[in-house]
Amino acid sequence: MNGKASGDATPRDDAIRLLARREYSRAELVTRLSAKGHASEAIAECLDALAMQGLQSDARFAESFLRSRILRGQGPLKIRQELLQRGIERELVRSAFSDQEGQDGVDWFALACETLARRFSGPGDTPRERVRRERFLAGRGFDFVQVRHALDHAWDSASDLD
Repeated sequence: MNGKASGDATPRDDAIRLLARREYSRAELVTRLSAKGHASEAIAECLDALAMQGLQSDARFAESFLRSRILRGQGPLKIRQELLQRGIERELVRSAFSDQEGQDGVDWFALACETLARRFSGPGDTPRERVRRERFLAGRGFDFVQVRHALDHAWDSASDLD
């Protein structure tokens, strides 16, 4: 096989088609292009060329992914883990987080409060209801301190916003 999958599409053709829709990490592209039947050597050459041309960038993917997950109300622990699962190197993950903090300085405590207040109308009357809220935020990727803060303050400003 000369690097072409069925349908005579080159790895570059398929990669460009994918990247036209959204950013992809290199590891995601390797997986997708391999699934289309392209040879691993051809995939590596193609992705090296795309990176050199600035068409694929793991750093850009990490920044875009981080922004989209913040808008979804996800916390830093979950976002970091998902970036690592998508093949982004730890240093690039660290860099994306520090760039984000340098730009608009996401306030993880405020995000935890907003996320919790959007989902629940109050802190809960029983221990069981409060535990449910804790689990919700922990599942969204917020750490213990952020969860405690949100449980104490999520509904403080809710009346101020109305």
